[in-house]
Formats: sequence, C-alpha cells, structure tokens
Amino acid sequence: MVTALLRTAPAFVPPPPGSTGIDDLLAAARRRLRRVTPEETFAAVERGAVLIDIRPAAQRAANGEIPGALIIERNVLEWRLDPRSDARLGFATRYDLEVIITCQEGYTSSLAAASLQDLGLHRATDLAGGFAAWKAAGLPTI
Repeated sequence: MVTALLRTAPAFVPPPPGSTGIDDLLAAARRRLRRVTPEETFAAVERGAVLIDIRPAAQRAANGEIPGALIIERNVLEWRLDPRSDARLGFATRYDLEVIITCQEGYTSSLAAASLQDLGLHRATDLAGGFAAWKAAGLPTI
C-alpha cells in the first residue's frame, strides 16, 4: 500500500494561504536560538546544563549516545519540561533552566528548542550539528 502511494504521488498542489514550509519554520526557529557547538555543549554540561537527546531508540542504538545525556524522545519533550505540566520531570520546575537539545544532525533539535522557548524556557537551545557533530569533534560517546 505505501509503495503504491509513493509511485502515484499527486501533482504538486500549491500550499494553502498562511502556511509555512519546513525550511522557513527551521530558519525562524534558528533565528531565536544561540546554537552551541559540541565543545560549548560539553562545557555547559560540566557547569550544570541539562543535555537532552530526543532521538528515537533505533537511532541511538545505531549511532551511539552521549554519556550523561538525558533521553526524552521528541514526542513527549514539552510535557516533560514544562514547569506547568503534571507530566513534567522532577527537575523541570524553573523557566531559567539551561537546556541543550540534541538530535542526530541538528535539525529536529532546533525546532524542539524553539518549542521549549515558546513554553517559557528562555535558555533552551540546541547542539549545532547534533550527535554527528559531537562525535566528529572527538567528544565522548557510548
């Protein structure tokens, strides 16, 4: 069924008025962030920042993990970090919490960090280049 859908994709349909494409959403999110390098992330974690890996389990298993990163998959991130949420984690009680989000390559993490800023977590940002950049920088992985 899925293969048939891919082969019979409809002709391009113009986007609805007022909609925004993913490239524009990503650019807008990144304009709000002060993205951090792998080395800056390492230093921030050393001083107490929370590094959160939002990748799915299969991606972490295939590529590795950053020691000490908190695993919160993307689909529940906002509920776990919003201080107003009944589903928040125990440490998520402050809006000034320094949070750095990572994904595999630094795209989804930018959108996630901007979403956390929308919740009021004004120090939320992301790891530029994601786990791939962390690993390429020679920083610790498991």
